[in-house]
Amino acid sequence: MFRVIFLLGLVIQIYANSTLSAQQPRAEEYALHPDSLQKPGVPEGTVSHGTWNESIVFPGTVRDYWIYTPKQYDGSKPAALMVFQDGGGYAKRNGGANVPNVFDNLISNGEMPITIGLFINPGVVPAKDDNSQARFNRSFEYDSVDDRYSKFLIEEFIPMIEKEHHLKLSKDPNDRGLCGSSSGGICAFNVAWQRPDVFRRVFTTVGTYVGLRGGHELSTLIRKAEPKPLRIYLQDGSNDNNIYGGDWWMANQAMLRSLEFCGYEVEHAWGTGAHSGKHGAAIFPDVMRWLWKDHGKAPVSTHLEKSKSEATKFLIEGEDWELVSSGHQWAEGLAFTDDGTLYFSDVPASKLYRVTPDGKQSLIVEDTGEANGIALGPDGKLYGASSKAKQIRAWDLKTLQMEVVAEGTNSNDIVVRHDGTVYYTDPAAGKIWMIDGKTRQRREVDNFRDCNGIALSADQTQLFVAHFSGRFIYTFSIADDGSLKNKQPYFHMDIPTNDPSGHLDGMCVSTDGWLLSATEVGVQICDQPGRVHLIMPLPYGSKRPCYVRFGGLDNKTLYVANVDKIWKRKTQLAGAKPFAPPVKPPKPQL
Repeated sequence: MFRVIFLLGLVIQIYANSTLSAQQPRAEEYALHPDSLQKPGVPEGTVSHGTWNESIVFPGTVRDYWIYTPKQYDGSKPAALMVFQDGGGYAKRNGGANVPNVFDNLISNGEMPITIGLFINPGVVPAKDDNSQARFNRSFEYDSVDDRYSKFLIEEFIPMIEKEHHLKLSKDPNDRGLCGSSSGGICAFNVAWQRPDVFRRVFTTVGTYVGLRGGHELSTLIRKAEPKPLRIYLQDGSNDNNIYGGDWWMANQAMLRSLEFCGYEVEHAWGTGAHSGKHGAAIFPDVMRWLWKDHGKAPVSTHLEKSKSEATKFLIEGEDWELVSSGHQWAEGLAFTDDGTLYFSDVPASKLYRVTPDGKQSLIVEDTGEANGIALGPDGKLYGASSKAKQIRAWDLKTLQMEVVAEGTNSNDIVVRHDGTVYYTDPAAGKIWMIDGKTRQRREVDNFRDCNGIALSADQTQLFVAHFSGRFIYTFSIADDGSLKNKQPYFHMDIPTNDPSGHLDGMCVSTDGWLLSATEVGVQICDQPGRVHLIMPLPYGSKRPCYVRFGGLDNKTLYVANVDKIWKRKTQLAGAKPFAPPVKPPKPQL
């Protein structure tokens, strides 16, 4: 009996031990690559150290930084640049990824361009005294999915480095890369995501694409945004963090699937490791080879031919934004006649301009009463929301004679229906007004705080009104007498993670029912059920879009006003004309 009990106990113990070991994460065993070690005869670059405390973007912060300068750099030609977040851990020759050794070896072999390494630690606001706590900026700087850190790098830190250390760095975005681990990883990706005109190569290890400061939204935003010219390498392990902010392992896989879905040039390495840099360090030399492959031969670009993004439904490959007009104080209203002639207003300048299809621009009205939104009517007249004059005006486009349609009213944006009914927004009073197309009688049809852009559905049975300071575009049913009913916050727009205001502005619709709206994050295209399918940013460095209209002879060119400029871009969509007979769009997918 004793022997049986002993053997049974032994079996139970073996089973328990095997079960326990199966539940424990396997130890990481990632050996460093031979190219991570110093090699005889390979020219060694230098690593210098500095501190900086003059940031305006992150005021009061102090941070350490290191600069790797390859032996081959002599300043005669601009060098490539790679920026590392949490730089102190990357700048060592013996410890972590041994980046200086890797750069020495790959540059010597011609597998990387001559590259300056910039290693930056996150900022710290020093404690007031020994009894006070310092403010550690790492999560604020790294995890925030906004443009602060990109501004810090591009507008402050890199120019300082160039000046103080007498470095000549290439301005070509194909010559610039970013790297980081954990929060530094999402930071590296976010900088390139915000500014692909400056950085196009990214390596992230155990990236924190989770719900700390909006990172969990990135995988969805990638699917909605027009694809950008980026090359990305992701690394993570199945035993990464799974805590209050999210599941790192699943989040990294979601990022990969989104990038692949949209046709990005992306590679990955999945392992079994925990939240550490061991795996990333082991593969670092091969990642650099992949990241910098074809350098100098082919630029990093988008690949719409591989994309399943909605961009393939709306946009035309090879077509980009073209500048139509510039130098304005605040270009806002846009309107088109059937021959493709563009009319637009410059609000504070109180001017109205005409641009003919051959591109010739002329000033046609010297004083519009600071007209904001403009709209063509079925009578061929151009209606304007003349905000300073407190009038709704209409101009005969042949004689340029002006009539006052309504007065004693504030206004912002305007639309005219095929029967001559006018709707306009009045944000100052928080109202939406209607002017009867026959009697010219004006009446209030809704109370609406911060109302702004206004548009009609393609079938002209619904009115859409943008809530400028929020994230919703409201929809109304239009009754037989022109009044409004069934008000709902219907279109759910994407807004910046660092600002609750979407700046929802001018709108237009396509013949098949898509709604396009100018917003803080770009031109957003929504389906009839109110969901964003695509976000189109304007050229980098541009001000936010504030007005959108379809124009051109085929009405398939999208025009966008964004304060000082007007842009155009050919699309696959055709615009609906509110002043023309209604068009019934097809039933959407629900």
